[in-house]
Order: sequence, then C-alpha cells, then structure tokens
Amino acid sequence: MDLTRTTATGLLAQLKAGSVTSEEVVSGYLGRAKELERLNVFVHLDPEKILDQARAIDTKRKAGAPLGPLAGVPVAIKDVLCVENELTTCGSKMLAKFKPPYDATVITKLRDAGAILFGKTNMDEFAMGSSTENSAYGPTRNPWDEERIPGGSSGGSAAAVAADLAPLSLGSDTGGSIRQPAAVCGIVGLKPTYGRVSRYGLIAFASSLDQIGPFTHDLADAALLLQVISGRDPRDATSVDQPIPDYVGTLDTPPKSLRIGLVREFFGEGLDPEVETSIREAIRVYEQAGATIKEVSLPHSKYGVPAYYLVAPAECSSNLARYDSTIYGHRAEDFKPKYPGEDKIHPLILMMMASRAEGFGAEVKRRIMLGTFALSAGYADQYYNQALKVRRLIRNDFDAAFNEVDVLIGPTSPTPAFKFGERTADPLAMYLSDIYTITANLAGIPGLSIPCGLTKGGLPIGLQILAPAFAEENLLRTARVFERATDWHLRRPNSVDGTHGTHGS
Repeated sequence: MDLTRTTATGLLAQLKAGSVTSEEVVSGYLGRAKELERLNVFVHLDPEKILDQARAIDTKRKAGAPLGPLAGVPVAIKDVLCVENELTTCGSKMLAKFKPPYDATVITKLRDAGAILFGKTNMDEFAMGSSTENSAYGPTRNPWDEERIPGGSSGGSAAAVAADLAPLSLGSDTGGSIRQPAAVCGIVGLKPTYGRVSRYGLIAFASSLDQIGPFTHDLADAALLLQVISGRDPRDATSVDQPIPDYVGTLDTPPKSLRIGLVREFFGEGLDPEVETSIREAIRVYEQAGATIKEVSLPHSKYGVPAYYLVAPAECSSNLARYDSTIYGHRAEDFKPKYPGEDKIHPLILMMMASRAEGFGAEVKRRIMLGTFALSAGYADQYYNQALKVRRLIRNDFDAAFNEVDVLIGPTSPTPAFKFGERTADPLAMYLSDIYTITANLAGIPGLSIPCGLTKGGLPIGLQILAPAFAEENLLRTARVFERATDWHLRRPNSVDGTHGTHGS
C-alpha cells in the first residue's frame, strides 16, 4: 500500500498498530516530493531534519513513552509561520535569509502533538494574492492541471495535500487564502473564527483579518488538526478564551437541525455555470438528508471587495513598514543617488528606498501604496473609516442571517482554477477570485470549503459553508453530512495519479 495515499487518520491507525514506522511514512513523502518537484510546492525542505524528527518519534513509540495525537504524521507548513532557526521567507526576497529565533504558537502545538514539521510551502508574497503567482520562488502548479494556478495565497499548502505530498498542511486566510485554494485543488480547507487559533508567530499581513487553519483530504483530518492548534494564547491578545469542543468525537453526530441558508448574493453575475450546477446539486444532497433550505440575503456583501481592499492594504502598509532593512530584511547593495534631487536625501533613507524597491514584488508594492493612501491625512475618514463602518454592516448581515438559519452555503470560488497569466494584468479580476470568501474575514466568522464536484474538464469545485462565530463544531458536523453522502473527498488529480480514481483511508 502506498502510504502517501493515506489520510492522517489512516496513518495514525497504522502507526499505532505498529504496521509502519514514522520513518517509513516520511521517507515515502520525501520520495514523492522529489518525484513531483515540478509542482514547486516546497520552498524549503530539509530531508535530514525531517527524518530525525521521525526517528525520534519512533524511538519514543518503541519505548512506550506517551505520544501526542499527531505522533509521526507529517504536516506541511505555509512559509508565513515562524519555525525556530529555519528559513521563514513569506515567499519574498525581502526575507530571503530570515531565520526566526522562536516558534509560532501553532508550531509549538504541532511539536507537542508529535507532528513531523514537513517543510515550508510556497505562497503569494506576504500572503497577498489569489494564485501563488506572486511568489519570489515562482508559481506553484495545480496538481489537477499543471498549466493552472493552485489558488492563493496558500497555494503551496493546498497543492501539497492535493498532490499527496503531505497528509496535512497549515495555511493562513486573510480574505479566502485557505478556502479558495482548497476549492480549486479539490480538498478541505478551514478558516476558524478570528481568535480561535493564536496568530503569534504568523508574519502579519492584515492583523484584524489573518487566521491560521488546516488543509486536509477529509473532515476527520480537519477536525483533528483544528483540535490540536486551537486555544487561548496569552502571547496573542486577540485569541479568545473559549472552550474547545471535541471536534473529533462529535464529528459523526449529525446536527440537531439542518437549517441551511442559501445566500442570494452568491449566485449572481460572474458565477461559472458549472460551479453553480455543482452547488445546486449539493443543495439537493442536503435536502435529501432532511435539511430545510431557505434563501437569505447579505445585502451589504456587494461592498465586501471594496471594503476589504481598503482595510487589508491599510493594515498591510502599517505592518510592512517594519521592513526597512536597517535591522533585518533585504538590503540593497547599490543605493547611491541616481535621479535629480536624490543627492539631497540622507543615505539611510536612500538605502531604505532602494532595499524596499528591490525586496518587495509588484503586488506587495501595490497594496502598500493603496493602504498608505487610504490612511493618509485628509483621506482616512473618506476611505479607511468608511470601510470600517461597512465592515460592521457586513457583520450585522451575518448576525441577522444566523437568527434564521444555522449555516450558510454557496460557492467558494466563482470559477474553477484559471490558467497562469490569465489575470495578472488585471488586478481587479484577480481580486474578484475571493468575492465569496472575503466577507467571512471581515465578519470574523468561521468558514470551510469542501470538494463538491468536477467540471467537464476535470477541475475541482468547492462548496463553502459558513457558521456563526465559534461554531466550528456545528460547521464540521454539517459539512460531514454532505461528505458522508458523496465521494468527492476521495478523488485525486490525474496529473499525479493517472486517474480520477478514489482512495480510502
């Protein structure tokens, strides 16, 4: 049996039974990573360090020592999460040599759980993008069609799971950066409630929107990984002291009620017909399971994209101001005056200007400039503060909807994966890739994407389910109803598997 085709839950059962060792498991994944280097999933991968972790777990298991819930299972890590003394570059030339002196809280939790930290995955630079085309390391390829994008910004983490390069991975979601890649890569992606998972050690893009979450093949694995990484952290003032439900133990208990809201605004102009067909079919699956389907409205969702692209760039402008190349970050070698008047600028300022110009890519520069403008004197009230008011209205819409239904459903992405270069010249078209996911970040609520179909061309389609704040348990259980009734979560891409066949756990 090919261990790399097994879910984390399946691997854990074999590891506990003693039929395989962690070293055998990670050796299989390392071999597969070598075989599929062309996908450009990993930007930093240290085989010896990975094997050392696996051997340490095997030694503990053999000695009968207590082991954590992920003991011996590889987890790929988005290159935005700090791992002590290991390159953490955010897909950017600016941080090409950065090795953090500490672990992110989620990394500490993974270590405590016995997980094997399995390399750093590619991403849009500083998590800004929807296609992983903005990486300083070049684009990651979608395992379903290598001429297409894997989504973004967590495209490497999504492709890692989709191509069976790791059974689990972590990403971050600021406006859809877990859910959209999960949808176009045909896997499960979960964005927890803002405050459910500590952001300590997550290199910030937009601090009031960022959240860390899992990529997996199925909901059992998603529940397991969410269980491990959730919880209050005194080092993150925004993490919330809420009880952590038994996501794993309650997953197969159907919700007491299945009142599902169909969001009217998610079925308008720009929605691909094949995506809509799959979503409508998913609705029928829920109806057959006894769900009550009710159309609901989120009237202010149409303002989600413009509000987001004021709030997020404003926070980006503030957060990325720290990369001035004086303490750390890329430093230009040549910053002598080049243009008229520059000889009057202090050399330190010239160095910062040249270093930031070289260190940041085009999309990051675009968002820094947008955010700086939105926060500038005379414009903050007109733009940024107005966007915050719209954000409140969007949250009010969700609160009103959840008074009528338990969850909301709709498409995750308006289209399947698009081809490389198709939207790079049109930033607005790229931004609209996240039109259905952005509002959940603005409202701070949890959401997940699960596979629900394939286009005629064999590209995955994702179903998005949204729930009230801290209702991840019900979100997972509701999604599980669909997963039990279908086999979309068992499909694997033919570009790396030779068939659209299915694989069990």
